[in-house]
Parts: sequence; structure tokens; C-alpha cells
Amino acid sequence: MIGKEVYLSKRILWLMAVGAGLVVANNYYNQPLLGLIAKDLNESGAATSKIAMFTQIGYASGLLLLIPLGDMFKRKKIILIDFVFMIASLLMFAFGGSLTSLVVSSFLIGFTSVIPQIFIPIAAQLSAPADKDKHVGLLMSGLLIGILGSRVFSGVLGDLVGWRIVFMIAAGIMVVLGFFIASLLPEVNPTFHGSYKQLLKSIAVYAKSIPGLQLASLRGALLFASFSVFWTTLTFLLEEPPFFAGSDVAGLLGLIGIVGAVSASSVGYISRGVTKRTIITGACLIMLLSWVIFGFWGDTYPGLIIGIVFLDMGLQGVNVTNQTIVFSYYPEAANRLNTVYMVSYFLGGSVGTLLAGEVWGRWGWNGVVWLGGFLALACLAVHVMHRVIARNLPGRRS
Repeated sequence: MIGKEVYLSKRILWLMAVGAGLVVANNYYNQPLLGLIAKDLNESGAATSKIAMFTQIGYASGLLLLIPLGDMFKRKKIILIDFVFMIASLLMFAFGGSLTSLVVSSFLIGFTSVIPQIFIPIAAQLSAPADKDKHVGLLMSGLLIGILGSRVFSGVLGDLVGWRIVFMIAAGIMVVLGFFIASLLPEVNPTFHGSYKQLLKSIAVYAKSIPGLQLASLRGALLFASFSVFWTTLTFLLEEPPFFAGSDVAGLLGLIGIVGAVSASSVGYISRGVTKRTIITGACLIMLLSWVIFGFWGDTYPGLIIGIVFLDMGLQGVNVTNQTIVFSYYPEAANRLNTVYMVSYFLGGSVGTLLAGEVWGRWGWNGVVWLGGFLALACLAVHVMHRVIARNLPGRRS
């Protein structure tokens, strides 16, 4: 049993970082495979993009309804129970025979694949104060590596053996990971004593009463929407001239994004000498630059590669900084605070995915670039416009 006075060991930290990446990958295996799934089911690209959208809606729902339980019950028990349903959802997707069944199972995959958002508050709670940013950054790097690595894995493997095998293998990976978590992850005591209804009400109280949490949540939603716009439509872009490429190339481009993911672990070091506001401003500008690159050179591989690196660096710079701000308010309510932030984050992603499918169908890649760039610019504008409010927050942390 771990208490707050005992800091994380490296073994536990790395187990959570690797586990976060492997679990979150379940939400993104489908994106490079949307073209293959559309052909297999004889559906349009816009219709098939609903699979990715409902995965993110499911994830946001799981964050809202499941993650707060981490403050109420022993977390290891919740994690292991969730793993059973996660594995069943992956197998349901693998054997789905219609778009409706895939949409339903994709929602359930997202709903159950929320375990990383239990790991991250554990890392924030049980880290020494000087290590908190660094440890959260490591888990966030694992998280984004999982997101991007999943596209490599599913894109390449799906092109070789089909999209159904990808999800069968994913279920097997979860069985193995569940064994390691059951064997190695220590238990963490709950910090909330009350009913589930009271628990959910307390989330609303935190969401209404902490301006810094509201600001961080809006920033995260806008930037993840921009991020999702790109990755939802990339596979469709690559199928057209001048690329004429398949899901394997879309997946391999995910390797480039890992460069940006690794940068997340350095935010903790940078934040010691630079204000969080400055980090966020710079990260927003980097992400906006990525869309400029996509607009001018998105029809070339060098343009896509450079843009992907900037896209992921910008997202992670804001995301890690947002979460260290959020966790600094009420450590005993870490899961509930993270629920507010991450529900907003993934609802933004689901809206970005939905809009991306519609914009692609009407205006193609040019429309996608304008949409992604607008969302990044909106995040920067929100951040700058709230500077007066941020100055009045305790510790000037947002």
C-alpha cells in the first residue's frame, strides 16, 4: 500500500508510463485504418470517421463517470475491473460486421481505455514537489508515444493482415499488461468519503469555482481539436495524388510525431526557468506554425514531417503545463480535477474529428488546414485574452 508520504519508485513510474501508452493506443488504432474499414464496409470516408469520433466521445464519458472513482475507491481494483471490459470491447470491434457495431464498440473502447488518467494523478500525488512536473511529463510522453505509435503499429500491420487482426492483437496486449499491473502496481488509498452522487457533484463545484482549471480546460480542448483534425484526415490525404499511399504510410508518419512526444518530458525542466504562461504561448505559436507548413507544403513528405513534429511539440507543451497547473490546486481531489480537464480535452478532440470529416468531404485538404489553423489560433487568443484573469490567480499558475 502506498501513502502520500512515500514517493514513487522508478519501477512504478515506468510501469505507469508504459502502461499509459499501451492503453491509450486502443483509442487510436482505428485512425490509420479508416480507409481500409471504409472499403471493407463500403462506406464513405465521412461516415467512417464517426468511428474515431465516437471513440473520443466514449473516452470523455469514461473520464467523467469512471475516473472520479479513483478518489473514492482503491485504484488498483478499479483498474483491473476496467481491464476486463476493455478487452471485451476490443474483441467486439474486431468481430464487428457493420458500421453501427463498430461505432458502438469504438465508444466502449474509448469508455474503458481511461486508465492513463488514473496513472497521471497518482504520479502527481506521489511525486516529490521538485519532481512533479518531470514525472507528469514522463507519463505524458508515454501517453503521446502510445497515441502516435499506435498509428504506426495499426497502419503497417493493418496493411499486411487487415484491420480486424490489429484489434485482436490489441486485446492480447491488454491481457499481458493487466497481468503486470496486477503483479506490480501498489494500491493507493481513496481520499474521498461519500456517495457517488456527492462525488460527481464535487466535480461540478471544482469546475465552477477554479478559473485556472476552466482556462486550462478550454486551452486543452481547442488544441486537441486541432491535433485531431490533422490525424483524422491524414489517411484520406495520403490516398490521393501526389502520394497514392496507404494506411502503412499514415502509420509510419506517426513515428515522426514521437519526436514531439519525447519533448513533453523536457517541459518539467524548462518550467523551472520560464513561466508557465510563456511556455503555453510559445507552444501555441509552434502549433500554429505547423498548420502554416501544412498549408504551403502539405503536398510533400518533408512538409508533412516537419509539420507533424511542430504539431506534436505544441500540443504536448500546452498539455503538460496545463496538467501541472491543474494538479497544483487540490491534490486530494487529483482525479476529479483531472476529470474536468480531460473531459474537456477529449470532447474537444471529438468535435475536431467530427468537423474534420465534414470539412474534408466539402473542401478537401485546404479546408482541413484552415480549420486546424483556426482552432490553434483560437487557443492562442483565449490564452492571451485571459492574461488579466491569470495574473489574479493564486501563485499566477495559469
